[in-house]
Amino acid sequence: MFALSITEMHLFMVTIIVPAYNEQRNLEELIPFLSSSKTNASLEIIIALSPNNTDRSESISINNGARFLKCTMRGRAAQMNEDASSAKGDILVFLHADVKPPESFLMDIQHTIDEGYEAGFFSCRFDKESFFLKINASFTSKEGIFTRGGDQCLFIEKEVFEKLGAFNEEQMLMEDFEFFDRMKKNKVRYKIIKNDLIVSARKYKYNSYVRVNLSNMFLVVLYKFGYPPYKLKSLHNRLLSVPYQKNS
Repeated sequence: MFALSITEMHLFMVTIIVPAYNEQRNLEELIPFLSSSKTNASLEIIIALSPNNTDRSESISINNGARFLKCTMRGRAAQMNEDASSAKGDILVFLHADVKPPESFLMDIQHTIDEGYEAGFFSCRFDKESFFLKINASFTSKEGIFTRGGDQCLFIEKEVFEKLGAFNEEQMLMEDFEFFDRMKKNKVRYKIIKNDLIVSARKYKYNSYVRVNLSNMFLVVLYKFGYPPYKLKSLHNRLLSVPYQKNS
């Protein structure tokens, strides 16, 4: 377990890192929302653009307070690490571009850190209402095999993140699962905040509900049995249609 370094201060800086590959439309909504979010902390927003990004994300007004960094390496783990290394914040928040947090999420993070936790996640629901998606969302508010997913917005003290060795850049898929395994192994104190993020259901739009769920379960089992990361990524791309992130 790592010693807390900033919780006694109560005032700290938060860096939100958003990995993005051709996410201009989502970023046009997300960045102003983040900039106007309620917080007592200083805020830094970094958009980690894939080196293969081809849209006009960087044209979004810098008046919204975001900093765009064109990453040098492919892969979400490498891109998040690259931006984390230059982050000024005491707390790192890893947020997907197609996820909208609740208005109070920065205050929720601050309260969680003040309570003595070193990291945390949020519960979530989908932007499309359906009985089956509600079942999926219900699992995000409690401990389970799918706790740790990137859609749940990991936040963590930067010092703890660095001591854990950051994300494993060889983990081309499920880098969030692998990192969470190291968090648990090192007894990092974390909390699941029950205040839903709104997650895009676009993966279900391109694929059926059954196909996504069965594929996810299959990939998790293979990951648990040590299936090579590059093979996991290749298999994922064969099983599921995700045109918005294949070349990220």
